[in-house]
Amino acid sequence: MAPGILQEVRSPGQHPSEEQILRHSPSPNGDVSASLSRLQLPKASTPQCQVCVVGAGPAGLMLGCNLARFGIDVQVIDERDGKTTVGRADGLQPKTIETFRQMRLADPLLQRGVKVFDIAFWRSTPTEKLHRLGREVHYPPVIDVLDPCILLAHQGMVEDLFMDDMRLRGKEVLLNYKALGSDEIQPLLAEYLIGCDGAHSRVRKAIPGVEAVGVSQPAIWGVLDGELITDFPDIWSKTLVYSEVHGSILIVPRERNMTRLYIELKSCQSPTALADLARGDDLGQAFVMEQARKIMAPFNIDWSCIEWFGRYQVGQRLASRFSDESASVFLAGDASHTHSPKSAQGMNTAMHDSWNLAWKLNLAARGFARPELMASYEEERRKVALDLVNFDYEHANQIANGDAVALAKNFLFNVRFISGIGAEYGPSILTRPCAAHEESAFPCSEAARPGSILPPAKVTRYIDANPVDIQLDIPMMGQFRIYLFAWDVFQSATFLESFCNSVASRNSFVNALSAAATASYARQPRPLVPEDVYTRPERYVKASELFTFSLITTMPKHEFEISDLPPLLQESRWTLYLDNVPEQDTRGMRCTEKWLGRLTPGEVAIVTVRPDGYVGSIGRWDAGLDESGANAARWLDDYYGGFLKLPDAEEASV
Repeated sequence: MAPGILQEVRSPGQHPSEEQILRHSPSPNGDVSASLSRLQLPKASTPQCQVCVVGAGPAGLMLGCNLARFGIDVQVIDERDGKTTVGRADGLQPKTIETFRQMRLADPLLQRGVKVFDIAFWRSTPTEKLHRLGREVHYPPVIDVLDPCILLAHQGMVEDLFMDDMRLRGKEVLLNYKALGSDEIQPLLAEYLIGCDGAHSRVRKAIPGVEAVGVSQPAIWGVLDGELITDFPDIWSKTLVYSEVHGSILIVPRERNMTRLYIELKSCQSPTALADLARGDDLGQAFVMEQARKIMAPFNIDWSCIEWFGRYQVGQRLASRFSDESASVFLAGDASHTHSPKSAQGMNTAMHDSWNLAWKLNLAARGFARPELMASYEEERRKVALDLVNFDYEHANQIANGDAVALAKNFLFNVRFISGIGAEYGPSILTRPCAAHEESAFPCSEAARPGSILPPAKVTRYIDANPVDIQLDIPMMGQFRIYLFAWDVFQSATFLESFCNSVASRNSFVNALSAAATASYARQPRPLVPEDVYTRPERYVKASELFTFSLITTMPKHEFEISDLPPLLQESRWTLYLDNVPEQDTRGMRCTEKWLGRLTPGEVAIVTVRPDGYVGSIGRWDAGLDESGANAARWLDDYYGGFLKLPDAEEASV
């Protein structure tokens, strides 16, 4: 990432005063999970919940949806009196599509949205009429994804999916709560308060020492969503049109035969025009439409209908912190970072803030999280946000400058980050750099890296011979995934037996965590939904409510039986995979080869994956050594011991 406009800015945290809307009061013993956050709500509704989410946009609903699935008592609230029907965000990047696939929510979006696979560039000058400079593949093969496209699906469609999913689990979003200051208010009490309430977040403003830091640029853009009448040939590609005289237009195809235009108001870049923007004077819809016609000339452009019109000033801002000092109030989405909408990152990054935070809140609310786990949210997501606002600063300027060659180079340089798969986390207690153990002679591969998501890979599920995408096959239920790789289950039998026995032993931390998780989910279970009769989530929690164990082997199915495996792996029969379908892979590779590089027949590797799909750590052992299996089990205990703990008696009773 090239140098950008923002550097790390941090301010010391303080406790809010009693006069402020949001306030927290940690319990006498200083236990973070017992602290209370309060938000004033209508007197008619004063539910008590574990997590209160302020804001029912994509960030808030992604968080609420996942917490509801995990069995956490969550309440999402919003000032609006209805759902999003027009305008706002619309682009889903490949990593976000994968996330929706992992949640089993992607199909409606893929069926109704518009998939864009290419970008076209057009230009005109005072001496040259508007002409196409060329086309580029939107997501070239340099990135390895299942969906190498951007999916255009209206924000309201995304929000509806989340709200319907929450409703299945008995959670309704509370809309239209009264403004603060009313006499008819009482506090809503929650252990955790999450601000997903947009760029002007009141939650952020109520945390002392936290502010939005950044710059606004002297650039005004109009946005039009409508059905076009035009002879321009490229409205079904993502297209950048640049007029040296009149400015730029970014064309984005939309669902329902709609097209979105981002229109630069080049003649309006002045202090007077910025003041007009603030007042809404002289820069109305008719003016913006006329600017679009000038830029698109000599092509004709008109609208049979316009669904939404908006204006904005380009700017990039980042919250100085993403949480309060006690780690009971957090910020996500636009409440923590803002930027221009033209790189289709805002909704994606916002939802992945919540994707990161949801599983950590689940563990915290159940008493399993060490303080280091909750601190990791800011460490991980603030890095991504800082990278984003710096990229956006360059990207927005290059769109305005109209240099197609420079823009294409910048896009290719940042394509992994733009797609979402390049949003990686640095080394930490959660993402430990992989290292070969003394009993392994082979170094770790660079393919599956701690801090990155898993590359897509195809395998065959042993139990029913179905070819599956292994990174998607196990449902996301707040569990960690532990993948064991062994070429030959008989040659690795000593290792597997020793490993499984050690994991199941009394002195195993993983076993103690599993026992505590069984008790926790018995008291506060994941809610059942009708679809469960088909998807059978119980298949993945037989061995543990907190860990799913999986074995991947290249042995043919007819050469071994499930009964040949240790009991722990027999219980995990739905996550036993055969690595035998490289011809179906995006790169024509076996999963073992793609994730680990070289793995010898006498070697066993373990890949730990966090509940959000990011690789946590990777280890390798010589399967022929007697102590290797026990050492691998201790390695797991050490990894999870860095950020998890056993709930104390008070937490366990919740």
